Amino acid sequence: MSSTRLVKLLEFLESEPNDPFILYALATEYNNQNDKEKAYSFYLQLTDKYPDYVGTYYHLGKLYEKDGQREKAIEVYQKGMVTARNKRDMHAFSELQGAYNSAAGLDYEDD
Repeated sequence: MSSTRLVKLLEFLESEPNDPFILYALATEYNNQNDKEKAYSFYLQLTDKYPDYVGTYYHLGKLYEKDGQREKAIEVYQKGMVTARNKRDMHAFSELQGAYNSAAGLDYEDD
């Protein structure tokens, strides 16, 4: 099933090469298939070409964390928080801040 989805997404990319959602969907699909190299490629294309595409930052950061690259994850979360704040997307900001806090060891427990 997922290979069919991947084929469709690649077809969409051919017809709509400037659609950031297709790049995001491809990155996510490759990430789900544990093809980190291709996932990184598409996530990094998004941060380069479409830096305002807020959803990228959370998932790219999580991929860096999964890959043992905590410092890169923290940098990505920070960039994402700035982007989300600038776009006034407080939901994304909150998610990114939570991921940042966790990666940076700043989790607080309620007493």
